[in-house]
Amino acid sequence: MLSVGALLRPGLLQLSVRGLSSAVIHRKSAALTCSALESAAVFVHRSPVRTQSGGPGAGCDSGWYSGLADSAPIHLCEHFLVNVQQLSGLPWWLSIALATLSARTFITLPLAAYQLVIISKVEALQVEISELAKRLRYEVSVRARETGWRERESRFQFQRNLRRLVSQLYVRENCHPFKASLLVWIQLPLWVSMSLALRNLSLDQSALHGELAAGGTLWFPDLTSPDSTWILPLCVGLTNLIIMEVFSLQKLSPTRFQKMVLYLMRGFSVLLVPITATVPSSMALYWFTSSLVGLSHNLMLRSVLIHKILQLRTHRSETPYRDLLSAFLSKYCK
Repeated sequence: MLSVGALLRPGLLQLSVRGLSSAVIHRKSAALTCSALESAAVFVHRSPVRTQSGGPGAGCDSGWYSGLADSAPIHLCEHFLVNVQQLSGLPWWLSIALATLSARTFITLPLAAYQLVIISKVEALQVEISELAKRLRYEVSVRARETGWRERESRFQFQRNLRRLVSQLYVRENCHPFKASLLVWIQLPLWVSMSLALRNLSLDQSALHGELAAGGTLWFPDLTSPDSTWILPLCVGLTNLIIMEVFSLQKLSPTRFQKMVLYLMRGFSVLLVPITATVPSSMALYWFTSSLVGLSHNLMLRSVLIHKILQLRTHRSETPYRDLLSAFLSKYCK
């Protein structure tokens, strides 16, 4: 157990137990709503972008967007997509789905599992933090009577020293809440890079434009043009709405901030439908597949078996899917 009395000194940052809990909940909300945040990006810039610098007419498209679309990470994703298609020998629409599944499974899924472990550790520390806060509050009150501190000074010392104690707990358990945000910092750039890579490959100047134009299926045979039926855009919007609802169903008493974020993400999911209708079908297919895989990973990480493998410290429901179904029926089928 950490010592409390020895830490009553200035120079420490403020933090309350309530503030810490809110931070943990906010990070979990950000993590679970990650897919919708990704899909909220707007790709409506329709100027031609070359897959290689210095191509014909390269000087016509200048600015930060051109630089981003012609950057090394984007070209790396282009090579990845082309290699997946060539090695698998599958049609382009299926190759895009396979590449999306591979990237999200081997890159973002381990990060999502790591995020779950960090969140579980932080949640498990809340009991110990509460006990430390009680002891610290008592020792601060004793010190205040001895030194004649006023109420404002006592509260100031309590908050500063509690922050120091909590930081030591984070170091001890190696679970700083910032680590739970690693998924966002990796998944979002990956999503942007893959989207722009597919846009580059779908342009008229691309050497693979012809293959992509004939690489679709069903109602979207041409992957270089938008889906005129709006089926893919509707699927993208609906999948992200489902992700939002799955998150909302596990929150029995959401805070006002969480409700505001949830409504904002729902609005983004709806707005995403007309946005997706303006981009090539290759991008729309990638967005839909990415959201679908993200939803499946989210549900998989609720599994009791996965929780046992990850050795999560906090108690989890033994019937997560039944609980989810019950919450859905209770909310929408009354």
